[in-house]
Amino acid sequence: MRPAWQDLAQRLFFLLLVRPFLTLFIGLRVRGREHLPESGPFVLVANHASHLDTLSLLALFPLSRLRDVRPVAAADYFERTRLTALVSRTFFNILPIRRRREDRQAGEDPLEPLLEALAAGQALILFPEGTRRSEAADVGEFKAGIAHLVGRQPGLTVVPCWLANMGRTLPKGELVPVPFICRVSLGAPLRPSGSRAEVLSTLEQAVRALRD
Repeated sequence: MRPAWQDLAQRLFFLLLVRPFLTLFIGLRVRGREHLPESGPFVLVANHASHLDTLSLLALFPLSRLRDVRPVAAADYFERTRLTALVSRTFFNILPIRRRREDRQAGEDPLEPLLEALAAGQALILFPEGTRRSEAADVGEFKAGIAHLVGRQPGLTVVPCWLANMGRTLPKGELVPVPFICRVSLGAPLRPSGSRAEVLSTLEQAVRALRD
């Protein structure tokens, strides 16, 4: 449970800064908002092109629910300094994971924090491509992590999402956004099952279908 002041700071940040920016600067359009579960744990998976991705997805949720929505983020990047960690945890409520084997303690299970968050009723935002691909017009190959998570959590609800023009508005490596009309397209919730390859294929195809 994080401090109440962080919940308040995050709500004010999204109410006063993020939502006006998304509406007025990039004219964010959302399609399929009805597919977002109103409660309970689930995973939102999307293509990844920009730091705007996380802002745009978090902005889909009511302010009162932000404390229960956790973007899964690389600890080596988003907690590289104390200030970065404070900002990431306060305004984005990230769920940091150690993606590099050498950063983990002996016997540490990288999926355990995700499973604990789901067990607590939280929703996760996950970018299975693993990195930003600003110029990509298609979905990159999904890493195996989401398939392992589905295997450990039978019946897990997964909502596919396609983000359009985020990489053009704020490309990887850039700090100043350029105004483009951006779009979030959400698909019907899935409960994938089967082998690792089958789960990855199902989710990749679901995200790719939203692109079209």
